[in-house]
This record gives sequence, C-alpha cells and structure tokens, in this order.
Amino acid sequence: MASRLPAVPRLVFTVIEPISLISGCLPALFLSDWFVREQISEVASPLGATAVISVSDHARLVAQQLGNTYGLLFMVGVAVLYTTTELNVVRNYLVALLIADVGHVGLTIATLGPERFAAVGNWNAMTWGNVGFTTFLAVTRIAYLLGLFGPDKPAAVPVSQKTK
Repeated sequence: MASRLPAVPRLVFTVIEPISLISGCLPALFLSDWFVREQISEVASPLGATAVISVSDHARLVAQQLGNTYGLLFMVGVAVLYTTTELNVVRNYLVALLIADVGHVGLTIATLGPERFAAVGNWNAMTWGNVGFTTFLAVTRIAYLLGLFGPDKPAAVPVSQKTK
C-alpha cells in the first residue's frame, strides 16, 4: 500500500515517522529518568546551574507506559501502511493520528504555559519533538488528506485480471 502514496507522504509516514516513534520509545523505556527530566527544559540560574529534578516511581512508570505506546504506534503504523491495500483504511488511520497530533501538541503547550511556549529559543530537543515535529507531521497529514501532494497512484491490476 505504501507504494500508492505520493512520494513525500510515503517518505514521511513510512520512514521518518516510524524512526521518530522508535526514537521516542527506546529512551522512554530504558532511560526513563532522563526522558522525564527532558519533557520541560529548565532555565539555568544566573550562575549557570540548573536544579536537579528527582524522578518518582510514578513518573518513571508513566514514561515507560508512554514508551510502550510509542512502540505500539510504530507497530500499528508499519502494519497499516505496509499491509493494507485499501486507501480508505490509510486515510482513516491518518485522520486518527491527526486528532492525536492536535492533542499531543495542545497538551504540551498547555503544560508549558504561555511564557515557556513563547520562549522558543529555550526549547530543548524534546520540546522541539513534542511541538515542532508533531506539528510537521500534522501539517503533512492535512496536506496529504487535502490532496496537495497530488493523487494516489492507482492500484496495480494483477496479471490474471488484465485483458489481452
């Protein structure tokens, strides 16, 4: 199925997005304390020091469950995009992901608050992923769903169904 998508969404949804999901899954599962601390970048004091944030077992468990969810999203995405021949299934899958993208970015912004959200220069890599990259995925989904990348390629007709 992935071969029926136009080139840009095919690259984004079948290569870049799965890599990003694994890139979120592994540290959430295996570097949970770091993953939790990186969710919101801390501003350094005038002396250059930042407070060390202790990570509770509660936060660690939530991070690991999130990592497991990223792994699940990776597997579902690969399964849908590489096995179905139905474009409606792919479109519905992308709509569901778009709704989740809006929630993901919205919750991140709400938690950052207006000041930290507006201080883009202070964002760390995790914030850029949560807001910037997820917004990129959402915009790519919208553009694909609106047909801005061009039409999908037609389904291949099996040799047995071709007329001579």
